[in-house]
Amino acid sequence: MEKASKNNQRFEKTYVQYNGLSGGTEIWVDKKTGVNYLFHISGYAGGLTPLLDADGNPVVSEVN
Repeated sequence: MEKASKNNQRFEKTYVQYNGLSGGTEIWVDKKTGVNYLFHISGYAGGLTPLLDADGNPVVSEVN
């Protein structure tokens, strides 16, 4: 298994919006597939889901 370093991490955070001290929303992009994921945290709970467009399809960014 390849060890992750700062230069070869698979996921990249592309958006951050914090709501005070206990919550926030982030968007992460998988650099291998381009799929965008929405991560939301509130207090001690959090959730991760693929980010979907208006038609229900996953949002996919261009991968270099």
